[in-house]
Amino acid sequence: MAETRDFAGFDGTRLACTEMGEGPAMLLLHGLFSSARTNWVRYGTAKRLADAGYRLILPDFRGHGGSDTPADPEAWPADVLAQDIEALIAQLNLGTDFVLGGYSLGARTSLRLLARGLRPRALMLGGMGLAGITGGSERGQWFIRMIEGRGTWARGTAEFTAEAFMKASIENPDAIVHLLQGQQSTAEATLAGLALPTLVVCGADDRDNGSAPDLAARIPGARYVEIPGNHMSAVTRPELGEAMLAFLQDL
Repeated sequence: MAETRDFAGFDGTRLACTEMGEGPAMLLLHGLFSSARTNWVRYGTAKRLADAGYRLILPDFRGHGGSDTPADPEAWPADVLAQDIEALIAQLNLGTDFVLGGYSLGARTSLRLLARGLRPRALMLGGMGLAGITGGSERGQWFIRMIEGRGTWARGTAEFTAEAFMKASIENPDAIVHLLQGQQSTAEATLAGLALPTLVVCGADDRDNGSAPDLAARIPGARYVEIPGNHMSAVTRPELGEAMLAFLQDL
C-alpha cells in the first residue's frame, strides 16, 4: 500500500514523497513536468517492483506533483534537485545501501548526485542519452521557450503537446524556468570514473536526449536495454519495469 508523506528539501521547502513495498530500498526519480504518480505508479512500474520485494521511495521534485513550488528565484540554485534528494537521503537514513534510478530529468539528476559524490549500490537510467547528460542546454532552452509561449502553440506541435503534459503536474510554470536555467551538465570524465552496476534503458524511438547506447558506452560495464516506444510512451510500457527487474536480479 502506498503512503505519501512530506520531507524537507535542502532549504526547508515542503516536498512530497510516496513509499510503497518492503525490502531493499530503491529511490526512483521522475521526469520533467511529471510526478512520482505519473512516472512510476500510474502505469504499473512501481507495483511491479514492489511486488518483487523492493521498498520504493518516490519523491516529487520541487515544483512538481504534490510538492511546493517556491516563487523566489533564489530557491532554485544550480543542482537544486540533487540537493533536495541529498536531503531526503539524509532524513531517511538511507546511507548508500539503496538502488538509485531515474527517468529523463530523473536520470540526469541521478548522475548529478553521483557527480556530487553519492555512491548507491546500483544505478538505473531511463529515457536518457549522452547529449542529455554532457550537454542539455539546447533542450533546456526549448522547454523555456515553450513555457514562455504557453497558450500560443498550435495544436499538433511538439510545444502544444509538451504544454498539455506540463499542465497535469505543474502549478507555476514560471518557477520551472528557474529550474531549467540552473541545470548542470556532467562531464564524460565523471561517467568514465563510475564503478557501480549501471542499467541504461531507453525506448527504441527515443532520441530526445541523444543516444542512449552512447551513454551506456561511456559508463564502464553499463548494460544497455532497448524497449519499445518513444520518450513519452516508453515509460508507460511494462517492458520498462521488466528491464529494471532483470538488471536487479543479476546484481
